[in-house]
Formats: sequence, C-alpha cells, structure tokens
Amino acid sequence: MAQPPKTATGPGRVLVAVYAIFALAATSRAGVQIATKFHEAPVAYLLSALAAVIYVLATFALARSGETAWRIALAACAVELLGVLTIGTLSIFDSAAFPQATVWSVYGQGYLFIPLVLPVLGLLWLRRTAPRPQNPIDRPVG
Repeated sequence: MAQPPKTATGPGRVLVAVYAIFALAATSRAGVQIATKFHEAPVAYLLSALAAVIYVLATFALARSGETAWRIALAACAVELLGVLTIGTLSIFDSAAFPQATVWSVYGQGYLFIPLVLPVLGLLWLRRTAPRPQNPIDRPVG
C-alpha cells in the first residue's frame, strides 16, 4: 500500500511557506504591540502572541514528517481554527472587548481573511497526508 505524501511535499510546501510568513508576521506584530503599548489592550496583544505561537508550531510541524509531527500540526490547525472562529465572532459581537485588533479579529479581516482559510486548508491537507496503519504483512518480524 502506498504511503500518503509527506506534509511538506507538493502543495504542502506552499502551505508551509504561507504558515511561515504568518508566523513571522504575527510574531513581529505581537512583539511590537507587547513591547510598546501592552497597557492599551493586553488581551488583544496576548491573543496575537498566542496566534504567533500557534503559527510557529504549525509551520514546524507541517515541515516535518512523521506521525508525531502530523499530530502536532493537526492540533495546531484545529486550535487555530477554533481561535479564529471564537475571536472573530467575539470581535464582531463584543467589539468593546477588543479595543485593538488581533490577527484573528473579524475572522482575520486585517489579513484578507487568510487566517480563516489557512487552518481549513491545513486540516484538509493533513487529512490527505494522514498516516495510515501499517499492513500486518508488511511489518518486520522480530
């Protein structure tokens, strides 16, 4: 039985590159916000930092092969999607709670909604590259 493609091959390379760009952008944004104006909107800036950590984690996990990296990437993409949907919804219905935008505010509107689409693409790619159980006949004996 053929093994699924590695997460960092083919379209996965583009996905890793986009995640890397978002990791850099979110990390830079959060770093500047926390260093210069943390007192203005600590929750929003800490959420941006959380988004940065998730993007970094997803980038490295998607770039690696193996079941452990696949599971980490799956968790990172799932948490990212949950974060985008939660913060996106809260930022629309309770805008006073978010006086400054986060990466995930209004579903990533400030980033052309890429934060909303990216975890969906990541999860679809991970589904395609999911590790498959080995066939008992193919397992080495001993």
